[in-house]
Order: sequence, then structure tokens, then C-alpha cells
Amino acid sequence: MIKNKTFNSAGKLTALLFLITLFLTPCVIVNAGERGVLMKFGEVQNQILGEGLHLIIPVVNTVKKLSIRVQKQEISAEASSKDLQNVFADVALNWHIIPQEANVIFQEIGDEQAVVMRIINPAVEEVLKAVIAKYTAEEIITKRGEVKGAVDDALSTRLGNYHVAVDDISLVHVHFSERFGEAVEAKQIAEQEAKRAEFIALRATKEAEAKVNLAKGEAEAHRLLRDGLTPEILQRQAIEKWNGKLPLIVNKEAPKLLNLSEFLKFD
Repeated sequence: MIKNKTFNSAGKLTALLFLITLFLTPCVIVNAGERGVLMKFGEVQNQILGEGLHLIIPVVNTVKKLSIRVQKQEISAEASSKDLQNVFADVALNWHIIPQEANVIFQEIGDEQAVVMRIINPAVEEVLKAVIAKYTAEEIITKRGEVKGAVDDALSTRLGNYHVAVDDISLVHVHFSERFGEAVEAKQIAEQEAKRAEFIALRATKEAEAKVNLAKGEAEAHRLLRDGLTPEILQRQAIEKWNGKLPLIVNKEAPKLLNLSEFLKFD
């Protein structure tokens, strides 16, 4: 009986010690796509906890988990072009926290929401305004790829200073004021009308040139023909066409045979 009581007491003591040990050495699990920022009495440590199970000292250590997965942020911004046109742009940004710098970004900025509000949104608006100001409204339309590249480069550099990596940026929609749209449409119509008028004028010029060339060609042909018709040629042609019969000229007095030499005589 005494032995059983002793055994039970020892078992309870062991269980209590196990619970105390478990309490004093808790575990923290960092999930896939996360990094754990280890803190000692609230002070951020250099050590970053990767994915998996980690043992920490309770009370002394705490862990803040940050996502390092790619996240999407959509931002609408307004800017002015080089020719002072209002430009409205919808930007879609894919970004992620640089894993090996998770402790620094948490220490300097905070969690993901703080990163978006304090860093990403202002950076996108400022970079977009700076880049758009270098292009005219027409160039923003015709050189959209170049504008996107400039925004991407500038934003990558800016956010890199805050331990954020840019995966991709898209100018989802770029539009202008209604007045500018009407002006662009009017300009396009005017250009089309000008091209049409230019085509009509060019066609008329070509037709006139063709008529002049045709007239010159006909005049030259007549000249060559006239210059080539000498008395000798005309006499030969007349002889070739003669059927061998002398023409008979009848007058009041009497029939008379026409002298062939007189018929073929030229002035």
C-alpha cells in the first residue's frame, strides 16, 4: 500500500516536471511561405527562423511571423504628363518581402500591412508621377512598354531600399481626361482628312502628268511621221497603191488621160 502511494506520488511529480519543462521550453511552428522574426524581451534578433519547428525560451523569446509569398497590391494614381495632361493609371504590383531581411523590415517598418500602407502605396504613386512627367500624353500611349519599364526599374530600386522585392508591375489601365480624349479624336479625324486630301491631290497631279505625257507622245509621233513623209516616200506609196490604170478626167471638151507625172507631182 505504501509502495503504491510512493509510486503514485512519483508519477505525479514526473508529470508535473514534464509539464513545467514543456511550459518552459515551448515550440513555435513557422509555416511554409513564412519567416519567423525572433525577439528577446521585445528586441529583434539577427536570427531568422525558417520553415519548421523551433524551440524558444518562454517569456524571454517571442516570434513574429511574416509572409514571404508573392502578394498583389492594386493602386490607382493620378499624375501629369510632360505636356501637362492629367493621367489616371491603375497599377497592379506583385511584391514580396526579401526572406533574409525579414527581421530588418519588421524592425524598421512592421508587418505586411504596415509595409503596404507606409512603403508600397506612397512609393508607387511617387514613382508613377516622376516617370509620367517625362513623357507627353501621346508618348504614354505609343510608348507604353517603355513607360512600364521605367516604372518597374524605378520602383524596384526604391522598394529594394526597404527590403521589398518587385516581382512584376502592370499598368492595367491608363486613361486621360474627357477633354483630352475629344482632342485626340479630333486630331485623328483631321489627320485622316489631310491624308485623304493629299491623296486626291497626288492622284490629280499624276493624272495631269499622264495626260501631258500622252499629248507629248502623240505630238512627237505626228512630228516624226510628218518629218518622215518626204516627196519621194509619198510618190513611192502612190505608185505602190496604183492599180495600173490611168485615171480619166472628163471635161466639157473631150476625155483626157491624166499625166502620171503630174498626178505624182508635189509642191
